[in-house]
Amino acid sequence: MSAFRRVARRHGSGGYSFVELLVVSALLLILASAVLPLTSVTVQRQREIELRRALREMRTAIDRYKDAVDLGVIGGDDVDPRNQGYPPDLETLVEGVEALDDADGRRVKFLRRIPFDPFTRSREWGLRSYEDEPDAAGWGGDNVYDVYSRSRGTALDGTRYRDW
Repeated sequence: MSAFRRVARRHGSGGYSFVELLVVSALLLILASAVLPLTSVTVQRQREIELRRALREMRTAIDRYKDAVDLGVIGGDDVDPRNQGYPPDLETLVEGVEALDDADGRRVKFLRRIPFDPFTRSREWGLRSYEDEPDAAGWGGDNVYDVYSRSRGTALDGTRYRDW
């Protein structure tokens, strides 16, 4: 009889025992439970980065629209003088406004599309007009002075997303 068969007969079948498998499974479970909260924080952080980018993109477009009105680049029938130079809605930033100095009817566009809110999973944003109070819950409807998320969630730093 070979030495291998004698050792195998002495120690059993050569596989892992049930207790060894339980110990390894418990260790893997503990490691997985420690990693799971880290992944959820990472996902939330990524969504917060996307929200900040979307808000910055829209606010920059609103500012560019206001600057174009103030500089006389756009105006005419497309721009309502009662709006203090701000766009009437977000769609105007996407559709564009006719340039005053262009005889070809070229439209000046400020956004490619309305960004997606990663927390509400929609393209619906909270809007504030120039006449609204800073903490107003509703939109006056005259113009778009500022945008905010409609999410009721709280950020990792403890602030509310709608206050960003």
